[in-house]
Amino acid sequence: MFSLTVRDHFMIAHSFTGEVFGPAQQTHGATYVVDVTFMRSKLDGDDLVIDIGLASAALKNELGDLNMRNLDDVAEFRGRNTTTEFMAKTVFDRLHAAIRSGDLGQSAKGLEAMRVTLAESHIAWASYEGDI
Repeated sequence: MFSLTVRDHFMIAHSFTGEVFGPAQQTHGATYVVDVTFMRSKLDGDDLVIDIGLASAALKNELGDLNMRNLDDVAEFRGRNTTTEFMAKTVFDRLHAAIRSGDLGQSAKGLEAMRVTLAESHIAWASYEGDI
């Protein structure tokens, strides 16, 4: 399987509900480093997994709506704990929609899988991986 990874970051504030979260029940911030790995078993006609420029631009675009926001104020997240795991799936879903709509180019239609990893520090990260 071939893969190509692009990286970006975004900064958020949020709080969690539930005693399991201890002090994180209070509003706090996070800066996530985001790695998105695109995968396919065969390269496209140009010997690429995906156009790296389009992939980078799409990631930046999808993160732009989340960057510098308090996720507690975002309607689509009401009633959810916006954990690192949850946000990895959110970024995956947004990029998957961008692929389906053609924002990553025609060649992206040949992608088979994608992994989104959010690192909240140098010692902790979470990922979501799925077929596309």
